[in-house]
Amino acid sequence: MLIPWLVGLLLVTMGPLIASLALSFTDYSIFAAPKFVGLQNYERLLGDERFWKALTVTAQYVLLAVPLQLALALGLALALDRGLRGLTFYRAAFYLPSLLGTSVAIGMLWRQLFAADGLVNAFLAWFGIQGGNWLYQPDMALNTLIILHVWTFGSPMVIFLAGLRAIPVEVREAAMVDGAGPTRRFLSITLPLLSPMVLFNLILQMAGAFQAFNQAYVISEGTGRPQDSTLFYTLYLYIQGFVGYEMGYASALAWVLVAIIGAVTAFQFWLSRKWVHYADS
Repeated sequence: MLIPWLVGLLLVTMGPLIASLALSFTDYSIFAAPKFVGLQNYERLLGDERFWKALTVTAQYVLLAVPLQLALALGLALALDRGLRGLTFYRAAFYLPSLLGTSVAIGMLWRQLFAADGLVNAFLAWFGIQGGNWLYQPDMALNTLIILHVWTFGSPMVIFLAGLRAIPVEVREAAMVDGAGPTRRFLSITLPLLSPMVLFNLILQMAGAFQAFNQAYVISEGTGRPQDSTLFYTLYLYIQGFVGYEMGYASALAWVLVAIIGAVTAFQFWLSRKWVHYADS
């Protein structure tokens, strides 16, 4: 019964992974046979200014978008945990952006919303605020992508809500009897007991943010404009591999990204020993 899954794993997943690792040590342009060049592609990264720019833009995106998204998700989960009527409807409505947020259609919609004559500027005009073309201002273009990521808060919100429902009511009631206020109960009871969920969401969302592609591709029309301010790492990888046909170099970029995500995840697990509290510890 496992044979179909194993065949799919080997041919669809492991095969391309191993092939990309091998190609990262070659000069391969698709149109000719790969030529082994050793570590030349990885050495080239060190002097590639656009590589460092893409890495910087992606780091800024991850460090800003992920904490803001998780804060909003946790806030809404706390609100929904109060037993609102129609909870199922609100939960489904808030989860919907997570299903649509990375689609090409939403990227095109976002591009229209933040255009010079878009709905966002029309709304700001009601308050006498003159907005510009967000997507063509280097200091604002990345912010539109951060807002889009924050908007897809549904998935972590549902996980937070499940974690809140798992906290024993007796613990909160005991704290209330002892005179603990809402803020104290949140900091001393809710947040520590919810910390495993916070860690899970943090790892999941950071890994996803490092791999963000569709949003930047659609909004910047595949170029990272303006002035490479939206040049995500994956977008630069795509440009090298599928526009410049440098598949060997693109494979090296991909494996560097794997190493970065692995290192960040390992650091989060190491740091979690200081702030994550489990029920049996």
